[in-house]
Amino acid sequence: MPEPHIRPARPDDEEALRLLDRETWSPLHAVSPPPEPDAPFFREHSGPDAHLVAELDGRVVGYLRLGRPTGLAANSHVRAVHGLAVSEAARGHGIGRLLVRAAVAEARRLGARRLTLRVLGPNTPARGLYESEGFAVEGVQPEEFLLDGAYVDDVLMGRSLR
Repeated sequence: MPEPHIRPARPDDEEALRLLDRETWSPLHAVSPPPEPDAPFFREHSGPDAHLVAELDGRVVGYLRLGRPTGLAANSHVRAVHGLAVSEAARGHGIGRLLVRAAVAEARRLGARRLTLRVLGPNTPARGLYESEGFAVEGVQPEEFLLDGAYVDDVLMGRSLR
């Protein structure tokens, strides 16, 4: 089995990431509607420089979007995971874990002191991954979203990078 490779995204990853985003969309982890078929993946506030890409056997099979939680100078020392996806076919190869570790390293490289994220309460596989990588629950917004007919919690998680 080939080893997964994590790298910064490139502009030419647009189509592969757009298709991956559509393939992996689920109400288990997404609060926004499914992406439109022709919607661009890269946007003004989250271009290639905000993404880490996972490749397996030369194919894009995952990504992690890393950014700032707000545009405020007062929390410019914090980075946030704004999205993580791994193709169904590539799951079970540790790609999500590699992407999280790469995000920790990149946030440190950028001088961040903390890394945060939000995950839906029912998404226990993701919560377990984040906890195993040093993230702790820092808050819960009960029944914050109505998804697929059910109210779900928004779980805030974070970790120190020091």
